[in-house]
Amino acid sequence: MAKIIGVANQKGGVGKTTTAINLAASFAVLEYKTLLVDADPQANSTSGVGFDLQNITQSLYDCMANQTPARSVILKSDIPNLDIIPSHIDLVGAEIEMINYPNREMVMKELLSEVRKEYDFIIIDCSPSLGLITVNALTAADSVVVPVQCEFFALEGLGKLLNTIKIVQSRLNTELKIEGILMTMYDARLRLCNQVVNEVRRHFDDLVFNTIIHRNSKLSEAPSFGKPVVLYDANSKGALNYLNLAKEILQKNNMTKIPNEEKILE
Repeated sequence: MAKIIGVANQKGGVGKTTTAINLAASFAVLEYKTLLVDADPQANSTSGVGFDLQNITQSLYDCMANQTPARSVILKSDIPNLDIIPSHIDLVGAEIEMINYPNREMVMKELLSEVRKEYDFIIIDCSPSLGLITVNALTAADSVVVPVQCEFFALEGLGKLLNTIKIVQSRLNTELKIEGILMTMYDARLRLCNQVVNEVRRHFDDLVFNTIIHRNSKLSEAPSFGKPVVLYDANSKGALNYLNLAKEILQKNNMTKIPNEEKILE
């Protein structure tokens, strides 16, 4: 049964999609069967793992607005163990179309329940807003990773998001937990970055991941090649950061695999 993790922050440009793509790819590289759900109408996760948006015939929009089964929309990526439910700009209209649905906040939870048993992890890339699609993602998720940029206004939007998470917890998904707050775009040379990290740690203490995502040119370049950074340059700082994040989440959830005995004997 898959653990479902939403990656959410209504503030744009904080490394949310970068985190969703690279965390999903890191789990896949560590041999965990992973499904990436692109719930952002900009569809950056879809193109970021190598799909041409012009060739996408069915997407999450079809699942949410037209009740298309999730299984018929899933695409296999070039990365072993990594599948994706792609997105499409049409998803913008889904919020309006779903407004009169009974249980409209539960649509994503129901569509993912059909395929949940086939994966170890399902990662949902939420859109940078707190609209109905994001509420659907938080209702479907077991936990949420919150990427926060190491900059002056970092704490400003965080309060709003945590408030939305509390509302979802109280009304729609009592099991929802905060997996962790992830500091992104960190530059060790800037005093401000260190101040922001210290400030977020002081406020949120144990909720902040030990892993910090550094500013890294390879992380920025990888999407233009349609590859997660772990495939684009496995030795880059960005790739190592996201592999460490995946390992930290595995340890936190007691999910680390026991190495195969035969491999050890080799």
